[in-house]
Amino acid sequence: MRKLVLGVLAALSAVPAFGAGGKAGDFDYYVLSLSWSPSWCAATGDARGDAQCDAGRGYSFTLHGLWPQYESGWPGDCRTSARDPSRGDTAAMADVMGSGGLAWHEWKKHGRCSGLSARDYFSAARQAYGSIRIPDYFSKVRKDLKISATVVEDAFIESNPGLQRNMLTVTCEQGRIAEVRLCLTRDLHPRACGEDTAPECRISDALLPAVR
Repeated sequence: MRKLVLGVLAALSAVPAFGAGGKAGDFDYYVLSLSWSPSWCAATGDARGDAQCDAGRGYSFTLHGLWPQYESGWPGDCRTSARDPSRGDTAAMADVMGSGGLAWHEWKKHGRCSGLSARDYFSAARQAYGSIRIPDYFSKVRKDLKISATVVEDAFIESNPGLQRNMLTVTCEQGRIAEVRLCLTRDLHPRACGEDTAPECRISDALLPAVR
């Protein structure tokens, strides 16, 4: 029995972490997560009175985060010797993330796992966000639409030469288009996603709320 228990423990210790610790800098690729701001506002931001959701802000797809990923699983809340970002560092990300508070959260949960300094991590996140062309169509959505995840994927693929369907996925939440997640190499080039990157949205008529 003791040998069996030890064998099980050894097998479990070899399984990659799923958001529960990890070694900083030890990962295989990144997931770049882009959030449809109007959906986040409807689900969370409005109740908070978040300024990101005010009329006239014009946010469409914002940067949610740049997440270190294993081929199977992902690290999270890693220990690192890197210093935490200053308030100025996180506030400087508000133009692409919507708020400095999100930048701080992303550093704690994912940035510490990158093995980078806080400033270098935010620089990489900004570079990754800028490397993907968000289809012009989405900034012009002025009324709520019903749309399938496939249409969203097609738009990104058409706007980004070299991007293939196995390199991204679209997620839904509460019946709304929530995020586009794109898989990138450690040097921020598109690559195929792992099988467990995200559950793809299967709703044929998901709601895409209008840009505010």
